Amino acid sequence: MYTEECIQTFLEKQGQLFDEPVAENYEEAEAFLEDCMAVVVDSIREVREYLSGMGADVDGMTEDDLKEASEVFSIPDGTYLIVEG
Repeated sequence: MYTEECIQTFLEKQGQLFDEPVAENYEEAEAFLEDCMAVVVDSIREVREYLSGMGADVDGMTEDDLKEASEVFSIPDGTYLIVEG
């Protein structure tokens, strides 16, 4: 369900959302993302739509604000991983 690049990015950057690591290795990171039903979207527009649909107030947020949100992880392939903490 999640690409290797997506899982690795979350594993390396999980500190942007959590004070302490939730995963120590690749397998734990993959299991965590599956357990919390993290979402991968193709564009920052889809990030906005997803967060808005979940009740977040994103009306005044710029694209840069959305990219810097702690629950949004930019994946090198151009997609975005959204993890609710």
